[in-house]
Amino acid sequence: MAKEKSKKDKLSDKLFYKLKNCWEGIDKKTEKEVEDLAASYKQFLDKGKTERECTDAACEQLEKNGFINIDTLKEKKPVTGMKVYQNIKGKSVLAAVIGKKSAAEGFNILGAHIDSPRLDLKQNPLYEDNDLALFDTHYYGGIKKYQWTTIPLSMHGVFVKDDGKKIKIRIGEEPGDPVFTVTDLLIHLAKEQMEKKASVVVEGEDLDILAGSRPYEDKDEKEKVKLALLDLLNKKYGITEKDFASAEIEFVPAFKASDVGLDRSLIGAYGHDDRCCAYPALQALITMSQEKPDKTLVCYLSDKEEIGSAGNTGARSLNFEKFLAYLCGEADFRKCLLNSSMLSADVDAAFDPSYASVFDKKNGSYIGKGLSLSKYTGTGGKYGASDANAEFCAKVQAILNRNNVQWQFGELGKVDKGGGGTIALHAANLGIEVLDCGVPVLSMHSPFEVISKIDLYTTYRGYIAFLREA
Repeated sequence: MAKEKSKKDKLSDKLFYKLKNCWEGIDKKTEKEVEDLAASYKQFLDKGKTERECTDAACEQLEKNGFINIDTLKEKKPVTGMKVYQNIKGKSVLAAVIGKKSAAEGFNILGAHIDSPRLDLKQNPLYEDNDLALFDTHYYGGIKKYQWTTIPLSMHGVFVKDDGKKIKIRIGEEPGDPVFTVTDLLIHLAKEQMEKKASVVVEGEDLDILAGSRPYEDKDEKEKVKLALLDLLNKKYGITEKDFASAEIEFVPAFKASDVGLDRSLIGAYGHDDRCCAYPALQALITMSQEKPDKTLVCYLSDKEEIGSAGNTGARSLNFEKFLAYLCGEADFRKCLLNSSMLSADVDAAFDPSYASVFDKKNGSYIGKGLSLSKYTGTGGKYGASDANAEFCAKVQAILNRNNVQWQFGELGKVDKGGGGTIALHAANLGIEVLDCGVPVLSMHSPFEVISKIDLYTTYRGYIAFLREA
């Protein structure tokens, strides 16, 4: 009997794909690397809570590591070994290391997005009602609206004056700063509200932000509180009410990225989707820039993914193609695209035992089990998915296997329970081989998402392996 059991065990070891918890068996050196990456990532999150701030932080890191803005180059021709980047309107960034091989042999690309769901101000946002001043908002991206009430919010963004001067705003992040909030109805009077569907418990037009209550001392003025706030803004920033019409002002959770759990194995923060993939993608490119890669390596941190990647800073714009064409030099651009490989570095929904009914346990991704590979995303019958081919999936899996990077399957819940998309299909439309690959996330699109430190580290190692070998 013992011999039979041993044979069965050996056969299952050979044929089954068994995932372990990636924390198991790691040595002290690796554990330190995990914690160091997590610490630097938390700093990045706190510094970059909007796509503009992420772009600034990314460009700063690139320049520190020898990357040159192509807009400042006198000689535009790409040369082997060059490290270059391009800032796209302050809201997305492309970076590359020129490899030894001809561009016609293709590029290895990591593409992520740096925008996250939030509350944007409308163009005429500030108003007064019963001695309270409020900001009128229009939410951005897919959110559960009720999650954005009664939490501290910070104000970020930019005003642009008639002469083109930019005035940056960041209020609510530093110790002693005031914060903002969206109020909610007290439970004592919420009987009717509590009977509503979750989608309309708080409606979009109700997400108005409490901005102040102290009146300006002018007995003849009707909107004294509004005037007092405009006076404060004018004295500090030199802006008037009409400047809101062209401004980009975003409200995001004011809290900092924090360790979660008694064992500190998790990170809770706003904006993991998709900065927990954007950051390791950027760091992987910087790490690989210290080598002399065979193929040209590219990292693309895009904007507007949460609203369909539209606009001139999103992945559907010409910026991506233009940058790749620049890297090609005189090589055949179309041939380059067809020979290029890309990981769409985007998050996946981690299995949550509290909501197990919407997940497919056999095909879901799990916290602590490594980076997640998603052959397709989309909704319903894979609508909006690029659906990577078997050959490329096998190639990526083989690279990860050779580098001892644990990967897992990922699918966004049960069929017909919902779905979502990434920038993968926009790259695939250019002929590039592309596969979604990223970090599993709990509470995705909430103001406080959660990931595992070990999954962040595994993803970083996987991205390095892909850049080096794809």
